[in-house]
Amino acid sequence: MDLFVDPVAGSDGNPGTRREAAFATVARALAAAEGARATIRLRGGVHALAAPLRVGAAHSGLTVAAEDGERPVLSGGRRVGPWRRAEVAGLPAWAAPAGGRRFRQLWVDGERRPRPRLPKAGRGFLRIAGVPDATPETPWNVGQARFAFAPGDVRASWRNLADVEAVVLHFWVDSHLPLRAVDEAAAVASTARTGIFRLRDDDRATGARYYLDNVAEALTEPGEWYLDRAADTVLYLPRPGEDPEAVAAVAPALAELLVVDGAEGVTLRGLTLAHAEWEPPAEGPGGTPQAAVDVPGAVRLRDARGCVFEDCAVLQCGTYGVEVGPGCAGVSLRRCRLADLGAGGVRVEAGSSGTEVTACEIAHLGRIFHAGVGVLIRDSAGNRVADCHIHDLYYTAVSVGWVWGYGPAHGGDNHVVRNHIHDVGHGLLNDMGGIYTLGAQPGTVLRGNRIHDVRSHGYGGWGIYTDEGSAGIVIEDNLVYRTKTGGFHQHYGRDNLVRNNVFVDAAEGQIQRSRIEAHRSFTFERNIVAFTAGPVLHGDWREPAAFFDHNLYWDATGRPLDFGRGRSFAEWQGLGMDLHSAVGDPRFVDWAGGDFRLRPDSPAPALGFRPFEAGPADG
Repeated sequence: MDLFVDPVAGSDGNPGTRREAAFATVARALAAAEGARATIRLRGGVHALAAPLRVGAAHSGLTVAAEDGERPVLSGGRRVGPWRRAEVAGLPAWAAPAGGRRFRQLWVDGERRPRPRLPKAGRGFLRIAGVPDATPETPWNVGQARFAFAPGDVRASWRNLADVEAVVLHFWVDSHLPLRAVDEAAAVASTARTGIFRLRDDDRATGARYYLDNVAEALTEPGEWYLDRAADTVLYLPRPGEDPEAVAAVAPALAELLVVDGAEGVTLRGLTLAHAEWEPPAEGPGGTPQAAVDVPGAVRLRDARGCVFEDCAVLQCGTYGVEVGPGCAGVSLRRCRLADLGAGGVRVEAGSSGTEVTACEIAHLGRIFHAGVGVLIRDSAGNRVADCHIHDLYYTAVSVGWVWGYGPAHGGDNHVVRNHIHDVGHGLLNDMGGIYTLGAQPGTVLRGNRIHDVRSHGYGGWGIYTDEGSAGIVIEDNLVYRTKTGGFHQHYGRDNLVRNNVFVDAAEGQIQRSRIEAHRSFTFERNIVAFTAGPVLHGDWREPAAFFDHNLYWDATGRPLDFGRGRSFAEWQGLGMDLHSAVGDPRFVDWAGGDFRLRPDSPAPALGFRPFEAGPADG
């Protein structure tokens, strides 16, 4: 049975079985499709959702698809307006009724607009001057709800003080701390929530960087907006050329857009889902310990099997894009776009298996919760992330595993292959990787990925990062270049194979390990390591506790190579390492231009290196 939905010409009083007698809403079509294995066909335009769409077991076999050549948008947003002309601190502004709503996102003509913040984006950060409620003995992972600030950085007189949020960037997370009170004489701010960790940069004593979001008095630049809840008014400083009668301003009204629960064989094709928002709890920790993991998806699946998203998009949400929850199996996202999201792209939860994310673009993430991950696979097996373009985010692009140490794990047989990953970190947080793994994962393969431009704030901007007991992973045929802290880093783990990769131009050191253990950390063979800064090996190399051979090393500056603790290549070979390796120019086609294919006279193939094509350079 075919059912039709037209948001302009349709009516929910129609039978919905003909284009000329279409329903007006998707919710009505879903009700009519129960038990029918129907195809729902959507006309283009905006389909405003009064509530999240719910697809259950009675919808098994359902297809929801765009009409040919059209692009329907399923929106959880509401228009903001009408606008009237106003003034803010002598600047021309617009004002509109908020209608009693609370929201932290606004899009104007399809573009995200920023709330007013101090300092402005791109102009640096403030620095916490001290933490009154912490002592040198306070554990690093215990947060606080007060911080000292430099005189003048925070004002008690700010309007709607409780709506101002200190966003603290520390360790590998961001804590969001609404202000409760400000004592300017003591230069101490109290917050409604505690930091997720101690309010410092990292393990050092340096106070964390932060910025202040949603400060009414900082509404000074075109394109900024402010929700004055006390006055129930939205204020907006228009950009040049914008017309209050013509712009489309949208704010989210729903926390989620689509929930698939207990259904099998559901297909969504050619749909865009947009405009959702999640608000953190009013009290308690102001963040999550890693990966913005408490932030839900705008699209959520539970106990769903064999469900497919093809040529869909999840855009302009303050959440993760898609959350594949417990009980799911065989969920596929194909040629989808997930972008302009408050947290990450795709969350795959423990208790699910066999999710595929293929040929997708996942980009412009962490716009609110900066630690969101492009594709987060928790303790789950048999998943595949392939041929995706993942870029422009503040934390890790692909994270696989969620078990710390060598304890029991259910992950494994995960494949991350041929992805183009770049512009990760932007210098905001620490301890990240283009690809990051945790725990034992037999059968997991990271192959053929192109990873570049990974930049942390302090420590930990790596291309491939095997952390906390990562074991049984094959890492091969990857091209990694222009990272901050290293092309490859293993904190600790065992029996990982790092083979036939190209690592180029990490800024601080090329290959890193942080912990020596009684077993072999990893095998490193048939790789090319070429660079212009830092040592070959950095971290803890008091003894090898690994195996290296058949590699090619090249420092283009001509300096002596440093294989950890100042060891020369000969001294490193004296420890039984790299006995069949060489030092020499790999003869890239165009190092400066980022073309790392090998010229015919490269010495690498003679060492056993096999040339390969890594993830596409253009995404």
